[in-house]
Amino acid sequence: MSEVQAMRPTPTDGPDPAPAVRVQGVSKRYGDRQAVDDVSLDIHRGEFFGLLGPNGAGKSTLVEIMEGLRQADSGSVALFGEPPWPRNTALLPRIGVQTQSSAFFVRQTAHEHLRTVAALYGVARAAVDATLESVGLTGQRDIQVESLSGGQRQRLAIASALVHGPELIFLDEPTAALDPQARRALWEVLRALKAEGRTIVYTTHHLDEAEALCDRIAILVDGKVAVTDSPHNLVGASEAPSRLMLPLGRLDEQQAAAISGVDRVTVQGGSLVLETRTAGQVLSAVDQLTGLDGVQTRTASLEDVYLDLTARLTSAPQSPLRTADTTEHQP
Repeated sequence: MSEVQAMRPTPTDGPDPAPAVRVQGVSKRYGDRQAVDDVSLDIHRGEFFGLLGPNGAGKSTLVEIMEGLRQADSGSVALFGEPPWPRNTALLPRIGVQTQSSAFFVRQTAHEHLRTVAALYGVARAAVDATLESVGLTGQRDIQVESLSGGQRQRLAIASALVHGPELIFLDEPTAALDPQARRALWEVLRALKAEGRTIVYTTHHLDEAEALCDRIAILVDGKVAVTDSPHNLVGASEAPSRLMLPLGRLDEQQAAAISGVDRVTVQGGSLVLETRTAGQVLSAVDQLTGLDGVQTRTASLEDVYLDLTARLTSAPQSPLRTADTTEHQP
């Protein structure tokens, strides 16, 4: 067991069958805008659950209602079987929250800030050093918060959500200001937390990280849950096309478009891109015409599924794709 793991309490493994989060018929309106519209979902204990959707889809409002920071107009939310609203102080040690605009003690150093947060929960001081190390801020421990870069502040906000070892962690766009290296390092921190049995509720616009990290995702469009399922199942059931990328000059666009099974031909990034739903057939045809040397293939990804789904629902919002049974996943 690592030093960080040893400092964090083990999540409760009692007989309580309640999920980590249960949302039932939750709605929230601001003036004439329906931010959240009759949302119901369960998030199981130990699950890494992603909330995806376009800007304005209702993700942050829904998460704030789950956290007990905002009251729903109708419906109910329970965390471990207990309502977070009105403000339930008994739940606070069990949850960690990182918001898009976190507040800091800006005149303190990073270490002092995190030590202050830890003291609010009665956490041992040793956990502060371990948590700073886990988010890659050991080298900035003595720098005042107001002098940290945007990405470093983001990591400090995440550390503030983790330092007391919560069972349920809400992370709202946690990698938004991180460079690629820091982003991948945070992935490993989150994977370790899941391995310890933590439950993570995660909003992001990075579809690749949702595909890499999440057990299940829900995609919100116009305040409604359009689909709930695992990334693997969504991609497997997708009608999104595969892409074959040929070096320019091997075929012209008219030749490529004439191949049976090719739906669309474009030029992107120095490659001739053939979109198809019958990749094997098209590959065979390309092989006969010009050979496969230098040809690359890209199968459908969660990003393709997301773009296809949100585009269709934006034009026909009354026809959601499907919602999988939220009880089908057992962590």
